Amino acid sequence: MAEKAELVEFEQAVLPHLGAAYNLARWLTGNDHDAEDLVQESYLRALKFFSGFRGGNSRPWLLTIVRNTCYTWLRRNRMEDLTAELDEDMHAVDFATSNPEAVLLAAARRDLVQRALEDLSPVLREIVILREMEGMSYKEIAEVTAVPIGTVMSRLARARARLEELLADANPTGARA
Repeated sequence: MAEKAELVEFEQAVLPHLGAAYNLARWLTGNDHDAEDLVQESYLRALKFFSGFRGGNSRPWLLTIVRNTCYTWLRRNRMEDLTAELDEDMHAVDFATSNPEAVLLAAARRDLVQRALEDLSPVLREIVILREMEGMSYKEIAEVTAVPIGTVMSRLARARARLEELLADANPTGARA
């Protein structure tokens, strides 16, 4: 069992990234319950191996554990199903002050983007999630995914181009989603 000082250090270094860990797990598994279970398992693994953490930015270190835990689980349980279904309530925007037309347009845009993200391959989707939703640097993404920075940049460019295609195909009128 970890000593009290190590537990305090672990909490300070890793707990602030719980939201990012859940977000990544949610997008990789496509399910709230599975994401919660996998984040819990990831945190247990992180605690177990925290003595091997060399300091520095704990976020990429933790998200690497979350990513590996999710992919291991997906390979065991749902190899054929690697698309994510977004929970509408989790990402809902407060439209109380908007008019009904604005609410409908925003919901339609959100659905288009969600479907486009889900249509990306898991490798491209995770790059977009880490960069655009988690705001990670190319260097941090390279650490998490264990690929060179150039590969991160290339995948991100391909993902953005593919998203643009998917959104254009889904919106043939040419109006911006």
